[in-house]
Amino acid sequence: MSSINLTHHFLIAMPSMADPYFSKTLTYICEHNDQGALGLVVNRPIDMTLQALFERLSLSISDRAASEAPIYFGGPVQTDRGFVLHEPAGNWQSTLRVGEAIGLTTSKDILEAVGRGDGPKRMLVTLGYAGWSPGQLEQELSQNAWLTVEAKDAILFDIPAEERLPQAMGLLGLDYARLQDEAGHA
Repeated sequence: MSSINLTHHFLIAMPSMADPYFSKTLTYICEHNDQGALGLVVNRPIDMTLQALFERLSLSISDRAASEAPIYFGGPVQTDRGFVLHEPAGNWQSTLRVGEAIGLTTSKDILEAVGRGDGPKRMLVTLGYAGWSPGQLEQELSQNAWLTVEAKDAILFDIPAEERLPQAMGLLGLDYARLQDEAGHA
């Protein structure tokens, strides 16, 4: 397969995706290169709020609205570790820049800033991430496991989790409910 870079793209799981970690998911690719790929599932909130996460980390949060934000299942790798996808990218201790405006931060300083009310304007927090070894994602794409489309920040940060997958499908002009599990035969 030719060399492609899917950084700042969505992966839309095809209806035939049997893997329970990725069935009916929308995954945002934060990094894709010859070393593999790293992404976050962005449409699977778990039964935890930012407030509960802060309590676990012995942090306080002053913004009542932010404290109610859901935490997401980001993927099956390192599910005990937090990942903060945010805009603007800012200058945090451990941030991977994803394009011009978005950053992925794993250092605690960003959560401390959120607690003080000095955090990024828009963010999504996950536990865990999705990872692919070199060539693995390309192989899955060749097997039609995923659809891809360039990501839109508004889908990540401005709409409810349950609407993200259909909205991303809409970018392709498709309706997820109308996709078939298998290709048809004439």
